[in-house]
Amino acid sequence: MNEKDLVSGCQQGDNSSRRHLYDSYAQHMMGICYRYTGDVRTSEDLLHDGFIKIFEAIHSFQYRSEGSLKAWMSKIFTNLSLEYLRKNSLRDTFPLDEYPEEALVDTEYDFDRVPPAVLMQFVAELPAGYRTVFNLNTFEEMSHKEIANRLHINESSSRSQLARAKATLSEKVKNYTRQHE
Repeated sequence: MNEKDLVSGCQQGDNSSRRHLYDSYAQHMMGICYRYTGDVRTSEDLLHDGFIKIFEAIHSFQYRSEGSLKAWMSKIFTNLSLEYLRKNSLRDTFPLDEYPEEALVDTEYDFDRVPPAVLMQFVAELPAGYRTVFNLNTFEEMSHKEIANRLHINESSSRSQLARAKATLSEKVKNYTRQHE
């Protein structure tokens, strides 16, 4: 079933279309939630809440082209994950001390030598602030200005958190590649 038919079926209240939508996109949406929260149980809760939001709002979705449904859903799950983090774990995550990005990051790491599942685990293990800024910059392709506005932090805090995330990931990748040479 293509996206257009899937949307139409869901908008008409067809339960088999809703089931197909869930089966088709749950794994990807779970990945988004996990990328931000780093916790399976929290991600499962957000997945449930997100699909409730999707089914409640599907009537307002305007199909544009193949891929637009996935993009719309991804945005909902990203926003839901960020909302959760703001309420629960990002309150005191962004320290006042700033470090220049170039002082923290060793960009000589090779992500290609690490399996994707291991990389995702490394990202999930990052502290909440690092992980959130890293995800917004890397996966959502947001600028530091956009991240700062979204998270209500300074741009310099966004840069600092990203630099720390990259430095932490770099170290994890180096250690992994040394152990698996």
